[in-house]
Amino acid sequence: MTTPSRTLTRDEADAFGRELDALRTEVLADLGQRDVDHIRAVIKVANTCEATGRVLLHVGLGPITFAVGTTALTLAKILDNMEIGHNVMHGQYDWTGDPALAGHAYEWDNACDAGDWRHSHNYEHHTFTNILGKDRDVGYGFLRVNEAQAWRPSHLAQPLTALALAVNFQWGVATHDLRIDEAFAGKQSFAALRERARPFLRKAGWQLGKDYVFYPALALGNAPRVIAGNWLANLGRNLWTFAVIFCGHFPEGVQVYDRADTEHESRGEWYARQLNGSANIEGSRWLHVLTGHLSHQIEHHLFPDLPASRYPELAPKVRAICARYGQSYATGSFAKQLGSVAKRIATLALPSARRSVKRASAAVAPRPAVAPGPHRVGAMAA
Repeated sequence: MTTPSRTLTRDEADAFGRELDALRTEVLADLGQRDVDHIRAVIKVANTCEATGRVLLHVGLGPITFAVGTTALTLAKILDNMEIGHNVMHGQYDWTGDPALAGHAYEWDNACDAGDWRHSHNYEHHTFTNILGKDRDVGYGFLRVNEAQAWRPSHLAQPLTALALAVNFQWGVATHDLRIDEAFAGKQSFAALRERARPFLRKAGWQLGKDYVFYPALALGNAPRVIAGNWLANLGRNLWTFAVIFCGHFPEGVQVYDRADTEHESRGEWYARQLNGSANIEGSRWLHVLTGHLSHQIEHHLFPDLPASRYPELAPKVRAICARYGQSYATGSFAKQLGSVAKRIATLALPSARRSVKRASAAVAPRPAVAPGPHRVGAMAA
């Protein structure tokens, strides 16, 4: 069980923030060719895997070429989604000036429109991480993943709901920023929903047409084989990304926060919230690449705009700083974190789980409200 973080005074939180700022500045000053070489190498591998997979699915015969082709295409989609798309769209490579790596313009092989994702993920999630009522990624609006969330009868079905979300994860992400639940609750008009849906419908139509119409048509008699391979590749990518993201956000020990206590938080307090709202996954170098380095979810939440390939070398330094300030650093094997998530989803489906709201300042001592200053994080999360 993860030991809770020690409560920080305001001065300690500010000092904690300064040390993490110094780490970020150190990496920014060192960015260069090796970072560019890394992302371009991953893009090359992803493109090679996609080409290999599609050729084997289109012209291959028998189960072996089908299995190899589907595996290659799955790997391509995972790399595009995680190490390439997610990180490029965070602006991690904007400093290169390369149009192909421009975060504001990149579009990924995913049903989610990149613009919708940049708003719901880059802005909302990374700015308001784990603040109930502001971070809509906490349970994605229908899963109870923390005791602080009120129980509803619909939560009884959440083990099955979570499984359905895992199988269709790209579609859950794609519709997340539509706020469909708000339309039915009267919080947004259906006209506004229709307007929000336009980018989603364009992107969803493109993805469905590409994977299930265009490429199968090119394969002629092998069309059923191509459709099956594309469906399995999308399924594999969906299950993998669901597992990685849930392991980084919802295992035992990850805290949620009350919005009233974060209105005037300092930069150091923002860092403390990011730390205590995240968890890491331990593993090999290839595991880190395949997760988009979201196996270092803590470092990603602290430094979302730094190239993710730098997180493994930052992690020991972050961990040492956390130890000096008595802050918990949640980490564990993939099996441990995934098991913890599965247990919480099953346990919190029941109304017997006690609702104990933790204040946002659980890791920072309460203090009088002050006006927000220029230190508030905005650019880092955008």
